[in-house]
Amino acid sequence: MTRLGVLDAEFLHMEDERQPLHIAGLCIFEGPPPAQDDVSRLFSAKLGLIPRYRQRARFLPLGLGRPVWVDDPHFDLDSHVHRAVLPAPGDDAAVCALMGQLMSRLLDRSRPLWEVWIIEGLEAGRWALVSKVHHAMVDGVSAVDLTGVLLDAQQDSPLPPPVSWVPGPEPSGVAEVLDAWRGLASDASRLASRAVAMIKHPAAGVHDMRDSWAGLVTFLRRLLILRTGELQGSVGKRRSYAHASASLEDVQAIRKAFGGTVNDVVLAAVSAGYRTLLQARTGRPVTAPIRSLVPVSTRASDAHGSLDNRVSALLCDLPVNVDDPIERLHAVRAEMERLKASHMAEAGAQVVDLGALAPPFVVGAVTRLLMRVMHRVPQRMFATVTTNIPGPRVPLYCMGRKMLEWHPYVPIGQGLRVGTAILSYAGRLSFGITSDHDTIQDATLLARGIVQGLAELRDRARSSGSPASVARGTQVS
Repeated sequence: MTRLGVLDAEFLHMEDERQPLHIAGLCIFEGPPPAQDDVSRLFSAKLGLIPRYRQRARFLPLGLGRPVWVDDPHFDLDSHVHRAVLPAPGDDAAVCALMGQLMSRLLDRSRPLWEVWIIEGLEAGRWALVSKVHHAMVDGVSAVDLTGVLLDAQQDSPLPPPVSWVPGPEPSGVAEVLDAWRGLASDASRLASRAVAMIKHPAAGVHDMRDSWAGLVTFLRRLLILRTGELQGSVGKRRSYAHASASLEDVQAIRKAFGGTVNDVVLAAVSAGYRTLLQARTGRPVTAPIRSLVPVSTRASDAHGSLDNRVSALLCDLPVNVDDPIERLHAVRAEMERLKASHMAEAGAQVVDLGALAPPFVVGAVTRLLMRVMHRVPQRMFATVTTNIPGPRVPLYCMGRKMLEWHPYVPIGQGLRVGTAILSYAGRLSFGITSDHDTIQDATLLARGIVQGLAELRDRARSSGSPASVARGTQVS
């Protein structure tokens, strides 16, 4: 039995039929596709490395503690591994349409919160795996780590021997509550030890408090600036999906030519995409930036492999109102430098730590109430979400078959009709775009705008005399 973290539990409380909160990956492999039984054997062999895949979330009586992960005594692998066949010709439009359908469905909470789909019939003899995991279990970084466990870094890697598994006994309600309150006492003790450390080292403590307070003030100030735009409003139950891809070498060339970071270049391209989308939807020039929630990992370097959420967030104004691509990149760079100096991410992490002391039954009730209110009055604090996740630099394999592409999926929610996830893999960047099917049916425009934005920057980098090679180009689907 393991307690969910504060953020993990919140993702369960926030979820409803119009706000499925799973993250996913669309992994496309060279053919031929394996049999479903072979994929099941692969997962069976790997499950010993991922104990959470045999556990389900269980809520405590009367909400007297955060939910816990417990072994599922009725675990059945066949309930989690599924198969679908695309109709001919199996082009990318069909893949994205199926992806939208799969992402629109809630995971079954009576079982462990994950599933995979083997998708056959892709053009050129390819096939795909769609891996879908609830956000209560993983964040973007740990989801990438998880995929690295399920797949292989070597083409001829043998399967590990299967390990026998017997589910642990289900804890009683009393035991769950007692464990929850012991955990609450442990959280309080941990925070108290931090306070003692601040007393022992007052200079450092005052410095940290000042930075956290400044970050919190900046965060709250931005939250209070409410805006209404084309991308905000209520969402329905259905999702649409699109993706674009680019050469990481191109992005590096742009960075070398104009300064900043890879993330700055990526956000500038995303800004160009939203500019294209907004101009097409309104028929008017874009005159103001849009605000994006940008998750920031707080995971320590030695914490990779743990399945939980360790993130904070920045509120970034994307300069979609800037016409020139170079000026847009410089605006993104300046904005990110301001946000990093504001200590906003550190303040968010501290708030999460303090949230561990709040009574769980109050937190859950308040969250659910807020979700009901937001169905009627969607939030206007930010217009989109943009998350950038580093992936493996080398190819991965599934039963000897090379993974050719890896496209990420990010959930959206009330007031947030479109979101973008960026993932690097084996020299490519993929932009996975999620949108509300009922209100944003032209998300492919966003994908094309991202590609065009990168192409403009690439061409300007080439003409600036940058020594880097810019040759591999971009793709949109």
